[in-house]
Amino acid sequence: MAKTLAGFTVSRSGEDYVITIEEEGGETQEYTATYDQLDLIADTVGETLDSDEEDMLAVDDEGESKD
Repeated sequence: MAKTLAGFTVSRSGEDYVITIEEEGGETQEYTATYDQLDLIADTVGETLDSDEEDMLAVDDEGESKD
């Protein structure tokens, strides 16, 4: 079962980056990523949001945004 994201941070560590992911409940995991890996993550998130943007901004018959 997927865990629920509570928050995350990205910080620089030398030539790499440390991604800290906090789960609901307070548990954290740390991952080291290269610039290229972090760039790929950013691109993938952007593409996913772009593909869902129309649905998220859709207007119902009354002219109000979906919630």
